[in-house]
Amino acid sequence: MTKRILLTGADGQLGSELRQRVAMMTAAYTLHATDQAELDIADPAQIEAAIQDFAPDVLINAAAYTAVDQAESQRELAFKVNAEGPANLAKAAQQAGIRMIHVSTDYVFNGQQCRPWKTDDPVAPINVYGESKLAGEQAVQRYLPDAVIIRTAWVYSRYGQNFVKTMIRLMNERDSLGIIADQIGSPTHAGRLAEILLSAVDQPEFTGISHWTDAGVASWYDFAQSIYTLGRERGLVQHDCQINPITTSDYPTPAQRPAFSVMDCQRSRAQLGHARHWREQLQMMLDELKTDYDGANA
Repeated sequence: MTKRILLTGADGQLGSELRQRVAMMTAAYTLHATDQAELDIADPAQIEAAIQDFAPDVLINAAAYTAVDQAESQRELAFKVNAEGPANLAKAAQQAGIRMIHVSTDYVFNGQQCRPWKTDDPVAPINVYGESKLAGEQAVQRYLPDAVIIRTAWVYSRYGQNFVKTMIRLMNERDSLGIIADQIGSPTHAGRLAEILLSAVDQPEFTGISHWTDAGVASWYDFAQSIYTLGRERGLVQHDCQINPITTSDYPTPAQRPAFSVMDCQRSRAQLGHARHWREQLQMMLDELKTDYDGANA
């Protein structure tokens, strides 16, 4: 039976990857993909109308305010999108009797430990973005205790703006780059995350908070080094650029970042799908990016 999915945040990295995958699986899913212009999740009336019109089986919330540094000065906007929006969606889903899958972040943790974060570890965000995402999680659980909440980290894609695409641009512009080496996490391809969300759609018994990232661990410096090496191999980086490790204190930002963001993903990997190493995923994404660039320049 075809499952009907209402998607928010359809124009973002994750939303774009979800749309791409559902387009190849039309026998399994019918998707109504909405962006902010079509569905403002801060407006309960718009959400209610969308649910009534489309009658989804599942609501996937991929909408988020993700400008981590700007959130420090735009607290009200961050909470409007990341906390009030999910609350409105969860309340509407509860009233309609449909499932909800909500995407959250490693930033709900303070990053001050050296083992992978478990789902039941104490939450203690250290910036406004993390506070707003935690408030969103709590709102969803308040209305829908059986909702699926998947925390992820360091997401990138061929779509939108992200660390990988920024690095490629800067590596082609500069002779050297200083990249932070004392923040540790797991780079995560939005395409694989999209597949994991669809796996959750297909498993109604799967509920609660889980973590998902690609396998392996890296610093931002490690990640950048791989982007440079693999980008050079594919002709995406055509300029010699020295990648130098720096510390967090060398590059102050408005928002404090967690030092350690590696998450324990055993439950999701056992029930939703296996994880590939982040370097393998990066190679796949760069191959996609090369195809995009070659097509644009043809």
